[in-house]
Amino acid sequence: MYTVAQLIGGVWGAGGEGGELVVHDPADGSPVTRTPVATADEVAKAVEAARGVAAEWAATPTAERAAALHRAADAVEAAAGELAEATTAEMGKPLEDARGGVAAGIGTLRQYAELAPVRGGRTLHGAHDALDFMAPEPRGVVAAITPWNDPVAVSCGLLGAALVTGNVVVHKPSERTPATGWLLARALDSALPAGVLSLLSGGGEVGAALSGQDVDVVAHVGSTATGRAIAAAGARTGAKVLLENGGSDPLVVDADVDPVWAAEQAALGCFANAGQICVAVERVYVHRHVAEGFLDALVARAEALTVGPGRDPETQLGPLVDRRHRDHVHGQVTAALADGARVRAGGVLPEGPGAFYPATVVEGCRHDMALVREETFGPVAAVVVVDSFSEGLRCAADSPYGLAATVLTGSMSHAQRAWRELPVGTVKINSVFGGAPGGAAQPRRGSGQGFGYGPELLDEFSTVKAVHLQAPGGGHW
Repeated sequence: MYTVAQLIGGVWGAGGEGGELVVHDPADGSPVTRTPVATADEVAKAVEAARGVAAEWAATPTAERAAALHRAADAVEAAAGELAEATTAEMGKPLEDARGGVAAGIGTLRQYAELAPVRGGRTLHGAHDALDFMAPEPRGVVAAITPWNDPVAVSCGLLGAALVTGNVVVHKPSERTPATGWLLARALDSALPAGVLSLLSGGGEVGAALSGQDVDVVAHVGSTATGRAIAAAGARTGAKVLLENGGSDPLVVDADVDPVWAAEQAALGCFANAGQICVAVERVYVHRHVAEGFLDALVARAEALTVGPGRDPETQLGPLVDRRHRDHVHGQVTAALADGARVRAGGVLPEGPGAFYPATVVEGCRHDMALVREETFGPVAAVVVVDSFSEGLRCAADSPYGLAATVLTGSMSHAQRAWRELPVGTVKINSVFGGAPGGAAQPRRGSGQGFGYGPELLDEFSTVKAVHLQAPGGGHW
């Protein structure tokens, strides 16, 4: 049983007057974490304490901040096993996947520690007797509100980039993975000056209170509804808002691809981490020419997945994060069936404890169904058969979201059309996951705004000042 403590102004165990939340293991329903709920007063105190050390941390040389982040990465690496186990216990991710998320977070911390010291401003060409330049500076106090589906990897990205650029951070991890956030904060705090990082725990009301405080940046990864509420709060306070929110990412399967290979890609995109990935495939537009073979192969892949607790090394598909989320996923599937779709695999609530849901393939879907239009965030492949590549591309583009999209095609002209015409932040051709290191994209529409990854995230947490130094009296320096 994990017992979470808050970190406010360099003091562990501060606060905790707002009650308590208990997190249950989604595999068997047993309690795994107790966490305090921050009060509005504690949120205000955390921001005030952060503001009090902001100037000193901003004035710390970038190389020293980078060295501290390297030490923090070492501390996270030393706690990697415990972090992975906590992630699995709280949200159900298979343990090997959880280890991968921790490793990704450590790599991100080290990446930002290496990048920060070599960043700089630029000199401008002004008058001969003047010096003009542009200098990046930290923004100040960053409120980071992070999700449960990959809690270490996502948090390390936001926290690492914010801290190494000279900002101080108040972090509110998801109430579904508070112990993971607490263990990560303990590791980071051990390598950082006191007060530079604070940790608050609790539910959505704590995140709302934090985003409404006098902070300089609110960085949020999570649902679109929460992101819009944070954007509204930022409009009132003047804080910069960085958002990576919901998505309903499409997969377009062209007529000229091997349907079995395409089904393997679709299964990976739809079922990895039980579909609980920001860029998971949620809707599939398959050309009628290959639809039958594709569906048969996808059903076979879904039915072959080993379902079980995340701690079991044989598990390929763990539980959903909790039963409330499972109800949402099953509700969308049920509504699609009532509207004429058909289940080819899964789609049935299993008996017994936990929040398990089988890999599900739904055929006969239409583009206007909620299962296709809305975010599901579960192991569900909603398949729409189309008569042409153009139709598939048009449907893929028609969405209130704009996070990512994948296209499987052997045609270079179709690939070129896809990346140019799809109004999303990331387009992947012939691979549902992957890409070169350092890639960064800006989500669109309901999926958010601002860079959330890559070197550009360092720029998001910085503000640029233009400086003009003129020699006095028209003379020379």
